[in-house]
Amino acid sequence: MVHAYILIQTEVGKAAQVASTISGISGVTKAEDVTGPYDVIVRAEADTVDDLGRLVVARVQSVDGITRTLTCPVVNI
Repeated sequence: MVHAYILIQTEVGKAAQVASTISGISGVTKAEDVTGPYDVIVRAEADTVDDLGRLVVARVQSVDGITRTLTCPVVNI
């Protein structure tokens, strides 16, 4: 199982709507509004790195109001 944090920048005033929409996507375990350089932080999981990539590109990035994402896979050192 691959876990990742997805840091999201949104259009002004869209953070709550984006977080709410993303929280309903399969593979997303948590989506929260935050302050700082990013507006929403998402915790996601997938079976493989390729599946994670598909989740981000096909499902998360297609949510209305998102302007930029940064995906940070979790590593176990």
